[in-house]
Amino acid sequence: MSRYQPGIDAVCEGRADAMGEAQGSALRDRIMAACDVLKQLEAFRLLQPKWMPYFVYRWLAERKSRRFLAQALERDSGSFERLQGLATGAGLPFRTICLFNALEPMLSSIAGCTACPGACSSVALTGRRTTSGGPIVAHNFDYLPLVQPLYMLRRCRPAGKLQSLEFTTAPLAGAVDGINEAGLAIAYDYAFTIDRPSAPSPPISLAIAHALASCRTVEEAATLISRCPRWGGGLLMLADAEGAIASLELSSTCSELRYPESGSDSLFHTNAFFGDMMREVQITGGAVYDERAPVPLRGRRVHESSERRDARFRQLLAESGTLDADGLAALMSDHGVSGTADDDSPCVHGSYWATTACLQFMPRERRMRVAYESACAASYSEFTV
Repeated sequence: MSRYQPGIDAVCEGRADAMGEAQGSALRDRIMAACDVLKQLEAFRLLQPKWMPYFVYRWLAERKSRRFLAQALERDSGSFERLQGLATGAGLPFRTICLFNALEPMLSSIAGCTACPGACSSVALTGRRTTSGGPIVAHNFDYLPLVQPLYMLRRCRPAGKLQSLEFTTAPLAGAVDGINEAGLAIAYDYAFTIDRPSAPSPPISLAIAHALASCRTVEEAATLISRCPRWGGGLLMLADAEGAIASLELSSTCSELRYPESGSDSLFHTNAFFGDMMREVQITGGAVYDERAPVPLRGRRVHESSERRDARFRQLLAESGTLDADGLAALMSDHGVSGTADDDSPCVHGSYWATTACLQFMPRERRMRVAYESACAASYSEFTV
């Protein structure tokens, strides 16, 4: 069993600044710990000039992040105020909170392409594919074990908007996954994209938080998120209480919504786009991690893991019938054809990334299940909006 047990770590309600301050105050110790995690984050340290002391490098990165987010959030004062509240609650300089929240876009702008900070796999079932007939979304969150102590669940009650339960990390204003009181569920997988917005733009996680606060259906969420300025690439698995499921593919400039094939009542994705238009803004199939990547990834083809996991999910779903939440959890814990888990199995036990959190969403019941461990060892805790 994981030593990190899910629980409601913060209740964030009212105005944007008050929501941020509540999270910062409740998670102060974890946010402080994030500063130490950042120092150990190889992808961040690789960009540090060899001659520059770390404290100078981090200070410069914080200044750059503050300028970046000031521009990116010019038209989103609520998110900017939420970040300010986070800093106040945590007792940290505003620029430090900005660094955590701009890290992915900042790394992207330096490296020349959108960095993929993790793996991840998502499956959605509905209708004839579930025992209840209602939708279920399952998400394996594949990330650096180093970051696992920063995971958190928050209950959000924004003034005049929809309540939600959200999974994220302690320093972030945005959401990775979540479900709201209307039954809309969203799960976020990262993607490898090469296009850039015309100006600094917010990370996708902030668009997810906005959708959970404002939208009731898959269609509403897809429309809102697609229209949001954003920096980065992702695949969002969407489901709602009416039974709809869809996969929203996103880059900084493009989006495409994919529904299940007729009669299939199922969808899956990992970190590679399915849409022809979206593949035009995706890193090419033959791209290989070079010396700018963390050491365990160098020399590996970028899309290799995604392609193998996609192929395995296609096979598993073709061979499975109707599933309940436990049956879907078993599917997500698969260790591949060989039975030995690795970088390319649905349950990732890799040289760099690993499945460090598993989440399930049941939109009709407004319910989610969470485990901070690998899919093959998951013991879920249950929460209701």
